[in-house]
Amino acid sequence: MGRSGDLPRGLVERFKARDGEWPDDTGCTMLHADMDAFYASVEIRRRPELRERPVIVGGVGARGVVSAANYIARTFGVRSAMPTGQARRLCPQAVFLPPSFELYQEVSSGVLAIFRDLTPMVEPLSLDEAFLDVSGSLRRLRTTPAALGAEIRRRVQEEFGITCSVGVGPTKFVAKLASGLAKPDGMLVVPRDQVTEFLHPLPVSALWGVGKKTAERLFDVGLETVADVAATPLPRLKRMLGVALSEHLHALANGHDSRAVVAETAEKSVGAEETFEIDHYDRDLLKRELLRLSERTVATLRARGLRGRTVSIKVRYADFTTITRSRTLPVPTDVTREVYQTACKLLDEQVPPGAVRLIGVRMEQLGQGEGGQLLLDTPEQGWREAEQAADKARSKFGTAAVRPAALLGARPERAGATEPKPAKS
Repeated sequence: MGRSGDLPRGLVERFKARDGEWPDDTGCTMLHADMDAFYASVEIRRRPELRERPVIVGGVGARGVVSAANYIARTFGVRSAMPTGQARRLCPQAVFLPPSFELYQEVSSGVLAIFRDLTPMVEPLSLDEAFLDVSGSLRRLRTTPAALGAEIRRRVQEEFGITCSVGVGPTKFVAKLASGLAKPDGMLVVPRDQVTEFLHPLPVSALWGVGKKTAERLFDVGLETVADVAATPLPRLKRMLGVALSEHLHALANGHDSRAVVAETAEKSVGAEETFEIDHYDRDLLKRELLRLSERTVATLRARGLRGRTVSIKVRYADFTTITRSRTLPVPTDVTREVYQTACKLLDEQVPPGAVRLIGVRMEQLGQGEGGQLLLDTPEQGWREAEQAADKARSKFGTAAVRPAALLGARPERAGATEPKPAKS
């Protein structure tokens, strides 16, 4: 966690359960739940024979990057966002798997449903982590924050076969730090009156907003721990770091964080893209990739109960020139056929030929509720029902269980796929 070296002996142990009793959780209504090595764990759930082996999920080609690595692989130095080639050199015995984003989205939706069973105040940060404010649930459920954290961990394990770590504390910052220190497969409870005792031994890199360069500036003037920052007069910090960052870090270092859980953050768009290992000119091949990406994007929409009205494609050429083109439909849709055909028209009509390095599909103007009829004189209901049935089959039997016939042939060489992510406001 920084140049300060290992954490003080016993720090983490102090905030674990002892003889089945958790530390005092009065007023600790913020929970942070984080799945452990999420992508890799979901893959191992499908292939339990890999449980004792290093598993790395990500792009498998020369341009690929690591999306996730299980804890065995991490002992060899493999980390997320690392080039796949570097990961292979560090851990050549690892099992390398391409990502299965539709499956990860399915599991993520189920985990979020568990959270929302306990409280409506859920703020997802990504597919594998979220904040929960349980203040309104304690009396209704006649429970405690620690008991809710333990319930989350139990249900995630029983219902989805993966583990998660939970931090319980009085603020978002403390809860997130606690879940990180509890990993893997653990839980910490930080009492309200012991926040500074928990924070102050940690290195300055533990503070939200302290990156590598800021940490080095603080180290250079002798500020190595959170306690050092807390004890530094604010005017001195402002001279070093500026007003806004100094006030932010000084508040966190002293245990102050007034941010609330923001539930149901509106999503602006959902999409997916592919980076090819070899640049491609072939329009038929590019259209097959558009079909694959449309299928993935629309499956994400349906999993979230959304429809989109604007179809957008992104094309990056071999010289890294990037263009985007979009078309707005008369009515919102969550049907792959319509998204794909619109994407193909954009490619044919508005994208110049050339060597393509990356291609992507994105749906914008998202909303819930019923859409209208397909634009191509095709009844919408039959296509939607067929695709919903395919969603269920893939969630049960894997992403390859049901595929469009056009995708059954060999795939073009590719470096990796990006996860469908919402663009948040």
